[in-house]
Amino acid sequence: MLDETYYQKTDAIIARHSCEPRSLIPIIQDIQAEYRYLPPELLSYVAGKLGISESKAFSVASFYENFSFEAKGKYVIKICDGTACHVRKSAPIMERLYKELGLSKKKHTTDDQLFTLETVSCLGACGLAPAMMVNEQVHPKMTPDSAAELVEKLRKEESV
Repeated sequence: MLDETYYQKTDAIIARHSCEPRSLIPIIQDIQAEYRYLPPELLSYVAGKLGISESKAFSVASFYENFSFEAKGKYVIKICDGTACHVRKSAPIMERLYKELGLSKKKHTTDDQLFTLETVSCLGACGLAPAMMVNEQVHPKMTPDSAAELVEKLRKEESV
């Protein structure tokens, strides 16, 4: 059960758009931008406000890979495993970060909600391979050691 403030914020987001079915995607994009994921309760709430079925709203949100129904950490780390990055050894980077963060292929977010680790097919930075992103910032020519150092740097920034 979500706190009432989630619904108030969602009402404010809906108010910035037209309250019509065609506004579903921009509204849920804004909700995800606010919370770093799309709470299923809010998707149901938005469906009701827009006069569409919950199944329609969920089918739209689940169609696009960008939407996530699971809470993500403050820092979302995306490791590219496209051809260029894979050939230049992105897998050892992923394995090192799994170890450093205590995560696995089944557990993607740290218990403290600080980090989420994801594999993506392409970051569009093939010339910088192996590449990874932390939130919106691309980090080029990564190694297992440089990835671990970046995580440690982010941890230190959080403890300041």
